[in-house]
Amino acid sequence: MKLAFRASEMKHAHMTVQSPPASLQPQRVAGGGVLSVALSHGRTRVARLREEGAARIRLPRNAGQGLEAVLINTAGGLTGGDRLRWDIEAAAGAGLTLTTQACERAYRSAGGHSAVNTNLLVGNGASVAWLPQETILYDRSALSRRLDIRVEPGGRALILEAVILGRQAHGETVELAAFRDSWRVHHGSRLVHAEEFALGPHVAAQMARPVFGNSARAFATMLLISDGGGRLLEPLREVLGPLGGASCWQIGQSGKLLARLVAQDGYALRARLVPALQLLNEQAPLPKIWSL
Repeated sequence: MKLAFRASEMKHAHMTVQSPPASLQPQRVAGGGVLSVALSHGRTRVARLREEGAARIRLPRNAGQGLEAVLINTAGGLTGGDRLRWDIEAAAGAGLTLTTQACERAYRSAGGHSAVNTNLLVGNGASVAWLPQETILYDRSALSRRLDIRVEPGGRALILEAVILGRQAHGETVELAAFRDSWRVHHGSRLVHAEEFALGPHVAAQMARPVFGNSARAFATMLLISDGGGRLLEPLREVLGPLGGASCWQIGQSGKLLARLVAQDGYALRARLVPALQLLNEQAPLPKIWSL
């Protein structure tokens, strides 16, 4: 099967969503979280933590030298007009793993798009793993995400974003939706990765095309910025199997490894994701909350 998400397929697609009268509009979710960590006395410690609105950040106890942070949307999901923003910084030498409390859910929109913006700064010699649990898109949802990452020379970043189109076990299907994923990744001052992925409005028909999704209902992108990515390429391809693909490039003094994966449902997707992420994350265990 051909792996999807070619540049020619990443066209802007818009689903018309009528907004209700102002008097009937529900209260919108708004939230933002800021987390900065730094290396102190051989351990990564919190330097700054701020929470606003529906955004919460929790730091489970960790026996290792790095920190693990769990990002929470207390609203329990996103719908039209909701806004979330995360600003994360790992100073030189710090180690940080980020995940989410549960799968983020994009519900049916009664008007407008929901938006999630994430900014990551990885300092010299720092290591950040951005490993949120899957995002579930529901029928007639409308979600726009933006991910901006800057990795300083000597830094290491592992980035994951995974999407599930409805829960198959619950009989959910996604016929119409609008999903946009925008990535900008810099290594120092150099732009090393940019993509604009757009899905919709006719999601089921689009995903059914052999060149795009071949009727897959779940997909994921993994990106590793590290000087050791090249040696992981062939082992990663073996883990992903025929429904995935990976490539690696040299970028200055570092490397870039990009992988895509599609699956028939969320269970099959995660079965491949777990060993792939462990491989890319130097055999470090996944966040404990992934197994709950």
